Amino acid sequence: MPPPALPYVTPADYLAAERKAAEKSEYINGHVYARAGASRVHNLIAGNTVSELRTQLRGRACEVYVSDMRVKVERTGMYTYPDVIGLCEEPRFEDAEVDSLLNPAVIIEVLSPSTERYDRGEKFAHYRRLESLREYVLIAQDTRRIEHYRREGDSWVLTEVSGPDAALVISSLSCTLRPSDIYDRVEFPAAGAAPQV
Repeated sequence: MPPPALPYVTPADYLAAERKAAEKSEYINGHVYARAGASRVHNLIAGNTVSELRTQLRGRACEVYVSDMRVKVERTGMYTYPDVIGLCEEPRFEDAEVDSLLNPAVIIEVLSPSTERYDRGEKFAHYRRLESLREYVLIAQDTRRIEHYRREGDSWVLTEVSGPDAALVISSLSCTLRPSDIYDRVEFPAAGAAPQV
């Protein structure tokens, strides 16, 4: 039996409810979806990434945000909460509430078994409609692997970084991320073990 249809919600109703809600939800194609909590490993990776970027951006006119900053994809109407967001331009927001960013240059998502397909597929399809977005980074949490998509004209070029001594250059922020720093204190599951959510 197919799942029950979700009720249609207007963007204005979503924002009004979201700004009062204790839990965050995403808004896609007129429907609201609750966000799942994140594992310890997910939080370690996201925290390490933000820490590395903030350290390198100190004293510069750039900003980095954690998963509490909402992004609106104006061309599709999607509202979402990426794990990490960065930009070096003046931030633009949807309204005076200053809680829906319109112009991220870099979006970083930490992959989870429950979200990986969505992060690679539909979510990335929405993100590609952001004219400001120059780089999209996917960080695995079950193995040492970082995928970096960089916009070149109308194309997106993929580079993969996995070695502990490798370096990922985030050119939009003039920052370098190293897997050894991103995965600090992260222990990978033994072969055959169930992945964390």
